[in-house]
Amino acid sequence: MDKYIEGNKAAWEEAFENRDASWGADITERVLTEDFPFFNEDTKSVLKKCHTEGAVIGQFCCNNGRELLSLVKSGKAKKGVGFDIAENQVAFANEKAKELCLPCTFEAVNIYDMDERYREQFDLVIITIGALCWFADLKRFFKVVSKCMKPGAAIVINEQHPCTNMLAAEGEELFDPEHRMECHYSYFEHEWTGNEGMYYMTQKSYRSKTFTDYTHPLSEIVSGMCSNGIVVTGLQEFDYDISDGFSSLDRSGFPLSMIIQGQKAER
Repeated sequence: MDKYIEGNKAAWEEAFENRDASWGADITERVLTEDFPFFNEDTKSVLKKCHTEGAVIGQFCCNNGRELLSLVKSGKAKKGVGFDIAENQVAFANEKAKELCLPCTFEAVNIYDMDERYREQFDLVIITIGALCWFADLKRFFKVVSKCMKPGAAIVINEQHPCTNMLAAEGEELFDPEHRMECHYSYFEHEWTGNEGMYYMTQKSYRSKTFTDYTHPLSEIVSGMCSNGIVVTGLQEFDYDISDGFSSLDRSGFPLSMIIQGQKAER
C-alpha cells in the first residue's frame, strides 16, 4: 500500500471513531421515505435518466454508504457494491444495508489494489464529492474503475470543480473574507497535508493523524478517463458549492461543482 494511502486510512478511521452522533443518523429514515436522498437536484436528474432498474451499481470511495443505499433503493437496482479504505466506515455501511434490507455490500479496500473479482461487474459507477482528491495518480485510479465496468457501462461523477483548488478556504492562512475569489494556489498541481481532522464528520476540532490529498485539473480527470476506455458523454458545470467549503460564493459566477458523465467503450 502506498505510504500516503496507508496514512489516510488511519486518519479516516480515526475521524470515524470520533464522529458526531448526528453523522449518519438520518440514513435509514431518509432512504426509506425520500426519493434519491443525499443527491443534489442536478445529480438526481442525471441518475434518473440512467438505467438503474435491475442494474449492478458500484461506488468508489463510498464513505458511510448513504449515497449507494439511496440509489439502489430509489433506482430499484439489483445490487450495489461500495468500496472505501476505512474499515469502520465500511462496517457501518454494511449494518445500514442490513437494517434497510437492501442488496448492498461494502468492502474495505485500497482501490489501487483491487483484485479481479469485480472485473466487468458494474452497469453503472458513481463517484461523488471528495473522492478523486485522495489519489495521486488518476490514470491509475480510472484504470481500476474501467476494469470493473461492463462494456457500455455508464459512469456519473459529481465532484467539486477543480477551479476551487486555487481558492483559500476559511481557516487557511491565505484566506481573506474580503477577497474570497482571489486565487492563491496552482490550478495544475498541489499536494496538501493536514492534521486538522474532518470537522464535517466530527463537528469538533482535534489534532488528527495526517491526511494527504491532491488537486487535479479538469484535463487530468478527463484524460484519466479517456486513456482507460471511458468516453466522456457529458459535462455540466455549476456555480454552487457541494463541498461545504465555498458556499459563500454560491451563484457568484465562479465554477464550484460539476457533473461528468461517461461510458465505457463497447468491444
